[in-house]
Amino acid sequence: MAATKTATPGDLLAQVADGRQTGALVVGGHPGGAVYVFEGRVIYAESPAAPGVGELLTSSGRLAGRTWQNALDLGTSTARVGRLLVEQGHLTQGELELCMLGATYDAAYFVLTSAGAPVDFLPAATHWLGAVVHIDTVAVLREVRRRATLLDDIFPNPRIDTHPVTPVARPPRERVTVTALQWELLIHADGQRTPADLALLLGRAGYATIQELRRLAALGLIELPEVRAPEAPDFVRLPQHRAEAAPVARPVPAIEESPAVPVMSGPPPSLPPPAPPPPGEGNTGPNRLPRLARRKPGAKLPKELATENPPVHQGTDEVLLKRIRTALRALR
Repeated sequence: MAATKTATPGDLLAQVADGRQTGALVVGGHPGGAVYVFEGRVIYAESPAAPGVGELLTSSGRLAGRTWQNALDLGTSTARVGRLLVEQGHLTQGELELCMLGATYDAAYFVLTSAGAPVDFLPAATHWLGAVVHIDTVAVLREVRRRATLLDDIFPNPRIDTHPVTPVARPPRERVTVTALQWELLIHADGQRTPADLALLLGRAGYATIQELRRLAALGLIELPEVRAPEAPDFVRLPQHRAEAAPVARPVPAIEESPAVPVMSGPPPSLPPPAPPPPGEGNTGPNRLPRLARRKPGAKLPKELATENPPVHQGTDEVLLKRIRTALRALR
């Protein structure tokens, strides 16, 4: 089966079950995961968002880490890790089946509700735990839909299931009642741990953890995950210049209107060249100001410079201003 982005993972799993195929349905995206099928029946499911069998057994203290690692070393290549744990007396058959059922349903919720994720089927693939349980595919799909509906009834925000958990700084009410599991989640949530991290840390099932987190969100005790805004474009398109718009190169300063100036028709008169600056203005040429000699801080200026008046700016010719006003009216 080729990878596809159109059909949902649940629809493809139903097709695999109808064909009684054996392999792994791999779902990409976030969180993603895989569902393992043996002759059309689900034997296991795993996802990064839900603790697996090994994490549940070791984090809860049911198995020592060294015992689990020895089973992995001996049975991974032959897909008999689960059988070895039972044969060596570390677990009963019922304990192993119950643990695998819980881990499978937890992971199947995340894998099969990933809408729009790429899906691929790997024929003949099997899991290293082995075919310990055989679950009807229709039952798995029905349970996934039931869990999704239940979570939406509690608080309809699926982003809570996978994003880091942050408790609120101040409760919304003066008195709040929480369960023991909710209290554990609140004191261990630090804004960095995801629901899967909290479930692994506390040795809890993944679905039970997100179920309590949805309830905490409904109580207003955890922050809601922010929805990321779309990334800004690399450039900003400027509006096109229109003829009726004002010039963008240089704004024309407002000049006081004079009622005594008549309006002229025809082409605007040519303006005379600007008058040269009066002697003594500017810092270049033979009339530039003398450079002051170095003096100590606080010393007074020389007497001839202290009494000299600064140059007075010469006023603009009134006739030139009238010609400029007339030329501006003609350009309108």
